[in-house]
Amino acid sequence: MSREGVEHALRARADERDRISGDLLDLESHTTYQLLRGAGLRGATGHRWAAAQEALARLWSLNDAYRAVLREAERIRDARPRLSGEQLERLTELLAGPSVVLRAAAKPVEQRSLLPQADERLTLDQTVSRMDAAFREVTSALTDIDERWNELLPRLDAADAALRRVRELETGLGEAAPGLGTPEDELKRLRAGVVQDPLGAAAVERDLDRVTRLLAAAVTELELAVTVKQEYARRRENLVAALDRVRAAESEARLAHGAVVVKIALPPQARPRSRVDALAAALDALDVSADPWVLRAKRLAGLEDEARAAAEQAQVTARALYGLVSRRDELRGRLDACQVMAVRKGMAEDPHAAELFGRARALLWSAPCDLTKAAAAVENYQRAIHGGKA
Repeated sequence: MSREGVEHALRARADERDRISGDLLDLESHTTYQLLRGAGLRGATGHRWAAAQEALARLWSLNDAYRAVLREAERIRDARPRLSGEQLERLTELLAGPSVVLRAAAKPVEQRSLLPQADERLTLDQTVSRMDAAFREVTSALTDIDERWNELLPRLDAADAALRRVRELETGLGEAAPGLGTPEDELKRLRAGVVQDPLGAAAVERDLDRVTRLLAAAVTELELAVTVKQEYARRRENLVAALDRVRAAESEARLAHGAVVVKIALPPQARPRSRVDALAAALDALDVSADPWVLRAKRLAGLEDEARAAAEQAQVTARALYGLVSRRDELRGRLDACQVMAVRKGMAEDPHAAELFGRARALLWSAPCDLTKAAAAVENYQRAIHGGKA
């Protein structure tokens, strides 16, 4: 290398050394790195971090050897204002040749040989490449562990917050959430599992999902119970009013049935069935119940839903019953229109068509009317006058 080449190489290597030193300092100050240094890791995370530490040891060993070569090169360069040919040759060897010496690592006695172990010699570029590979191995482990901690620890914090909310609600209600057990102990176990082995926390994650669902359900139940306890008198009054609406709707359905059954043939199961008495009895039982408020809240909410459904069902039933009369009238209209068409086609006196018309009319003007048979009779007559056969 020329004098200018040596100066350029030394400046580039000095910049490279400073950059590498900065990266290593950043690594050591990384929050996750600091946490891992004192953590009692186990499982997959323990194995991964042990391998990363071995890579880190290689990295520091390579870095020490790398810096030693650069120090030697700078010492030679600074020794004289003008470099001799011998010094240029030595600097070229240090900067471009296999100048970094890696001493053979000591091995366990069972892996040793009596033959001498050869040291390894690397160029500065090869040394930097190996340092980069070791650095990437360490940062990859840090990234994977950090991602899992960032994913799981906030979920654990949220579960802890939900548990605190459960305890606050239990205190205010004076009752414990049923079926919850002792989530404090389980959350402590799960947190220890996440802290010690985030990379192997698949089973912990499943348990955390289960506990989170239980706590969320408990919070919902307890909040409902508190609300019901505070609003029971008002909601009971509203439920009594809802039952009155059910009575009115069921009365309308019975009236509709009575009006329709004389006109339309109805099966026995079409008779409206009342639910209001059973709902009223359930409300009376709830008033004197000694069950916890969590259960009473569910029962009250269920009664409110059932009352709404009963009123809606009775209204639907009444509309459906009156709709049967409308269906009969529609069929009568279709039959009259078909008869007009038959007259236009000169088929009014056709014996077959007249027979079909008479059957359909008899069915539609009978009481109670069998709508199924009447609809089929109208269809047969309509096909006959359009050229089809019944």
